[in-house]
Amino acid sequence: MSMIFFACVVRVRDGLPLSASTDFYHTQDFLECRRQLKTLGLRLAQYPGRGSAEGRDFSIHFSSSGDVACMAICSHQCPAAMAFCFLETLWWEFTASYDTTCIGLASRPYAFLEFDSIIQKIKWHFNYVSSSQMKSSLEKIQEELEFQPPVVLTVEDTDVANGMMNGHLPMHLERAPNFRMEPVTALGILSLILNIMCAALNLIRGVHLAEHSLQDPRSRFLWLDQTSR
Repeated sequence: MSMIFFACVVRVRDGLPLSASTDFYHTQDFLECRRQLKTLGLRLAQYPGRGSAEGRDFSIHFSSSGDVACMAICSHQCPAAMAFCFLETLWWEFTASYDTTCIGLASRPYAFLEFDSIIQKIKWHFNYVSSSQMKSSLEKIQEELEFQPPVVLTVEDTDVANGMMNGHLPMHLERAPNFRMEPVTALGILSLILNIMCAALNLIRGVHLAEHSLQDPRSRFLWLDQTSR
């Protein structure tokens, strides 16, 4: 029974995929796990060493050293020691096949796609060879995991990171300050009344002046005659 479904090699500094297994599962859960693996690959520089992210039906395991990291999607039944032993074997094979200069100069995804055949062989070995034949290697990895446990992430961690990388920063809503108006004092009321009275008196005065000028047009001409002299 297969317990390791997918594996890939990525460059740590920018998450560039260098090689990957070509077998592909088309279930929705697996496709979602692939998306989360891709997002996690962009953040491997934050998690040097070993780590795992648990999903609903699958687990993502990764192991990085230097500028190369290996990642795998495994079933929940796959022991952690087996997953990390597989990743360590994959890492040694890849770094033995390509030097750091070639890895650093890679500019396109899957620049070392021919390494897929090696991934397939190693994956088949771990899926179908009995664990008793790998006992010493598994025991060594198990001791290392007990001494230094891997970083444990959640699916939510990868989703939040994906949102931040796409420019969707988490929003923190705060309650708007509650302003209260001060009660009007007696002095304020008196000032308001006086202003209203002054405005009313000015309005009445203006109306009376307008009525007077309309009723006695001679006063207007007299005023014009006086101003022309």
